[in-house]
Amino acid sequence: MAPSPRIEYRLIEGECFGDWQEDRPRPAHLGLGQILRRMLWNPAWNEQLYLVSCAERLIEAPSQHSVDEINLRVARQLPPGPQTLQFRLVFLSREGMRMVKLVEYESRPVSLSALQEAAT
Repeated sequence: MAPSPRIEYRLIEGECFGDWQEDRPRPAHLGLGQILRRMLWNPAWNEQLYLVSCAERLIEAPSQHSVDEINLRVARQLPPGPQTLQFRLVFLSREGMRMVKLVEYESRPVSLSALQEAAT
């Protein structure tokens, strides 16, 4: 079984490139109550599964639809601003004792405010 792609994004303002950040990182720990509640109701996880599906399709058969869906859903999670948004798809794998990150796709930067307007 191949690893699922992870989505990372960064904000760019002028010539200043922000650091890459993981989109919707998984929590380090969940309590029993949180686990039980998530088994019954977890729309955030459903959206995360959809994003993984879009990312996998983007690697296998690139389409503008997958790019647009990832851009829109990442932008919805960010505060408004004049920056541009860029995302990339990375795969993590273990080689011996170390983790290796392989970047498989990097999007073109797009206007964050335009994405957020389209999302409303």
